[in-house]
Amino acid sequence: MQHVDILLINIGQLLTMESLGPRAGKEMQKLPMIEDGLVAISKGKIAYIGTSDSRNDFKADIIIDCEGKLVTPGLVDPHTHVVFGGSREHEMTLKQQGIPYLDILKQGGGILSTVTKTRDVSKEDLYKKARFHLDRMLSHGVTTIEAKSGYGLDRQTELKQLKVAKQLNETHSIDLVSTFLGAHAIPKEYKEEPEAFLQEMLAILGQIKTEELAEFVDIFTETGVFTVEQSRKYLAEAKALGFDLKIHADEIDPLGGTELACELCAVTADHLVGASDEGIKRLAESGTIAVLLPGTTFYLGKDTFARARKMIDEGVIVALATDFNPGSCPTENLQLIMSFAALKLKMTPEEIWNAVTINAAHAINRGDVAGQLVIGRQADLVIWDVPNYQYLPYHYGVNHANTVIKRGEIVSKRSNHPDSIVVSKK
Repeated sequence: MQHVDILLINIGQLLTMESLGPRAGKEMQKLPMIEDGLVAISKGKIAYIGTSDSRNDFKADIIIDCEGKLVTPGLVDPHTHVVFGGSREHEMTLKQQGIPYLDILKQGGGILSTVTKTRDVSKEDLYKKARFHLDRMLSHGVTTIEAKSGYGLDRQTELKQLKVAKQLNETHSIDLVSTFLGAHAIPKEYKEEPEAFLQEMLAILGQIKTEELAEFVDIFTETGVFTVEQSRKYLAEAKALGFDLKIHADEIDPLGGTELACELCAVTADHLVGASDEGIKRLAESGTIAVLLPGTTFYLGKDTFARARKMIDEGVIVALATDFNPGSCPTENLQLIMSFAALKLKMTPEEIWNAVTINAAHAINRGDVAGQLVIGRQADLVIWDVPNYQYLPYHYGVNHANTVIKRGEIVSKRSNHPDSIVVSKK
């Protein structure tokens, strides 16, 4: 009889999501699943995966009766802006008046408003605020995220954001993967000199590399921000310094950011609401992952969403993310994004689960540690208050996460609730 730390029994559906790589196109319909499953955890790692008839082969310190509930890998959110100062609730009225997002930015609002607040706040307060948001993400079943800078637009504040993210990665249960997004907007002091501003951001990369503050570099390629050519030069220099690339591409206007991402072999192209047919074709050919953010489109009151159905049908690797930020998508709830993906992107439940686990993990270079349940890997998993995998995107707007396990430890558990699972100790 094998002794383990935690034994999960009576799992209704166990989604292992096991895969040798990200799933593209029709492969996203595949959903590795075990009925009446069992998972054994030892020393923070998965020791065994099988069915409940193996129950008597194990002795455990903690036994969790999942009572027929769904169990999956911890969710992965591959696009967030979790470290920032202040909030922007006052812009809700402007959005209701129909003022476009880019016009709010021109007026000194939007990103620039958050830049001012992030510059002014102390590192300690920035840490506390980001930790609050991470706690909420964790309670919703997210165990790994990407965290972007981009609300400093100067050396001191960008480094402050990245150092806070690094500190959170060392102290919080959630794993954070950092992205340098210094080229998020053009600050007022460089309004007429965008190329000079990009040079200032490039000058920070040496310190970022030396101090291991980020592994990705991103840029906002959009009307009124940075052109395709400016983005190409900027990202090419970042790539030469050893950074992997991401692009905020074709979020509002179809400028060709999607094609640029493929040209530069970026790991991901994000947003893609305005991606062209040619851009989608190149995504399928290049293997660059499309990270779609339907929550942002919804919050901005847009009628046109990213063409996920065409992307998947043409063989693109698709991931989903919240884009959590104070202006265009103030929600930490990736479960809600899963519902938007079903309702607005017309993705199937199988495609959605692939998009928030295995594909999302590969979108931040964590496909070898996150997004799937495999013997010997880090034990990051969620027990859900749902009877099957189709139910979660169907029943929207609430938190279905019952218990979250990170590195083999219970880090979030719904208590004093009629659906709380039974945890028995030796």
